[in-house]
Amino acid sequence: MSTPEVNRRDALKRLAIGGVGAATLPVWVETLSALAAEHAQTHPPHDSHTAVKTAWTPKVFTAPQNAAVIALSELIIPQTTTPGAKAARVNEFIDGVLADAKPDDKAKFLAGLAWIDARTTHDHQHPFVACTPDQQIALLTAISTPEADTVRDTPGAAFFAAIKSMTIVGYYTSEVGVRQELGDDGNLFFAEFKGCTHPEHQQA
Repeated sequence: MSTPEVNRRDALKRLAIGGVGAATLPVWVETLSALAAEHAQTHPPHDSHTAVKTAWTPKVFTAPQNAAVIALSELIIPQTTTPGAKAARVNEFIDGVLADAKPDDKAKFLAGLAWIDARTTHDHQHPFVACTPDQQIALLTAISTPEADTVRDTPGAAFFAAIKSMTIVGYYTSEVGVRQELGDDGNLFFAEFKGCTHPEHQQA
């Protein structure tokens, strides 16, 4: 018999893998996406209104890496009439996922993050966070468009798929996303998300 806990777990997995979007991406991208779903299921919602008095300390990110993740996630889910990814502290969620990730998967994510800065430094003489919004959006558009230069942009495309998926899960399982965006009552359910094609991620 189905239970709210099972429904939520399965929905989170579909949400995570659905954020990946391309079946040809590396396995590490789907692995981190699936781990994000598990992390969201086993950790309390993260939110700027949580009554935690101590300052948050990253387990994985350096200060520049954290700033870049904040900027990237906010571009993926920007603040509009409702709070965006920054307000939902998605960067803290992603840092927590990476802390639990296999070393190789974590290393690939961080290498992708470094690729973003290297690309903008090459094109605009600035790391990603110091670029203009137009320059930032132009890069993210390039690495998320199928018609892009696949040889040049493949590393960035894989990284962006990973951070996009993790951002979506982190946002929509935060108190901001669940209560303000979805009006969820605790039995979160997402429909019509494409499942992962890798056997290791299939539901038993």
